[in-house]
Amino acid sequence: MEIMRAGSQASAVGLAERYTGPVRVDPLLPDARDPARVTATSVTFEPGARTVWHRHPLGQALIITAGFGLVQRLGGPVEEIRPGDVVWIEPNEKHWHGAAPGTAMTHIAIQEQLDGSTAHWMEPVKQEDYLAARP
Repeated sequence: MEIMRAGSQASAVGLAERYTGPVRVDPLLPDARDPARVTATSVTFEPGARTVWHRHPLGQALIITAGFGLVQRLGGPVEEIRPGDVVWIEPNEKHWHGAAPGTAMTHIAIQEQLDGSTAHWMEPVKQEDYLAARP
């Protein structure tokens, strides 16, 4: 057993190739430990911040803990997400998620590694598409 005390793991700034806008990433379970494959992070998106389009080889669960956000799968409608909501994203489903334009949002992201990777990062969500797609 290992207890990772609150504040014992350093926060990181979200990488520009993965996010649009200011994002803070706080590790919860940063590394999968063999034989397990699970990783988890708490991600805080400032208003208007979001991921680029991406997919996860084994899927992803998002647990919304604060704020108001948006999520969209390719070809689907933009969906509103709020604290207490849980989003399951199917394996290899192309999608993005982040904060609404005027409100920050925090979620816990849980995913599994496959061959050392949890995600395939793609192109940014265009600003005009993000703003036009609001529900």
